[in-house]
Amino acid sequence: MPVHVLDSYYLGLTLLVTTGYQLLGFAIAYTFQFDKITDLTGGSNFFILALLTLLAGGTFHARNVVTSVLVMIWAVRIAGFLFFRVLMTGHDGRFEEIRKHFFKFLAFWIAQILWVWIVSLPVVILNSPAISDVQHGGSNPPFGTSRDIAGIVLWALGLFVEATADMQKYRYKSSKTTPKDKPITAGLWAWSRHPPYFGEMMCWWGIWILCLSPTTNESPPPSARSAQYAAIVSPIFTVIVLMFGSGVPTSAKPQAKKFYLKAYGPDAREDDPVIWEQYKAYLRRTSILIPIPPALYRPLPAIIKKTLLLDFPIYKFDEQKEGPLAIEEATKSSMH
Repeated sequence: MPVHVLDSYYLGLTLLVTTGYQLLGFAIAYTFQFDKITDLTGGSNFFILALLTLLAGGTFHARNVVTSVLVMIWAVRIAGFLFFRVLMTGHDGRFEEIRKHFFKFLAFWIAQILWVWIVSLPVVILNSPAISDVQHGGSNPPFGTSRDIAGIVLWALGLFVEATADMQKYRYKSSKTTPKDKPITAGLWAWSRHPPYFGEMMCWWGIWILCLSPTTNESPPPSARSAQYAAIVSPIFTVIVLMFGSGVPTSAKPQAKKFYLKAYGPDAREDDPVIWEQYKAYLRRTSILIPIPPALYRPLPAIIKKTLLLDFPIYKFDEQKEGPLAIEEATKSSMH
């Protein structure tokens, strides 16, 4: 028997639970100046919402169970890996400057509330009475539609890419034989500069597609149909965040700056400029997001790379304009 709580789509319920859970995490992290639980709290929140709405919805249709389980698997994987990584490194560098500032640190947790709640919308809405309670206007087409299959396949491929790339990078950075003058080019990283982000995008497009059959294969009320289609905000939001927020922008330029300073910074040696030349060659042959063999990517026209293949100018470290400033900052820092 479905439980009708606040609204028939579980939007209010999940927003309240997410807000309470994240603010509890913030209170612990800020009070004890402890940042090891941040990603654990974010990832586990997805697990909680998927399980909560499945149990509250009480409609254990195959599609609902499979979708909820896939979200929970993704949540356990990402939360577990990030928690393990921060335990091994001992700290989370993202919070070094903001951890002691109440409002700046709180802003991060508020952003995490929005991230969890928005990205979870497909499974939350699917599990809600408005979609899956057949006795109250919902629908449950037989599991195994083309969308079900496509969604599961896309999710599985995305999880494989994301998990494999994360592990490859962790092993690379943990190895004592890792060359310090070159970026990672092992495994999936030879085909993409950010394969975990690509995998995560695939996972959430897969989840949204998997949730759609009650709307596409039957005729639910217009409001239910609109809600399921509107849940496309989940994968779109994921793409926006990873491409223009806390994903690629926080990685691409800083990494380029690091190799530029290895070549021309205050501690550079006479033969170190080759490091920067090697890095630029790496950029020319390696796709920024979509995994593509270097032999195919390298000869493509620059206009194709900067548009269709998403290597936007905002990710480029301008050695002419930003290089001198980076050297000046590094020089001042080395003198203190």
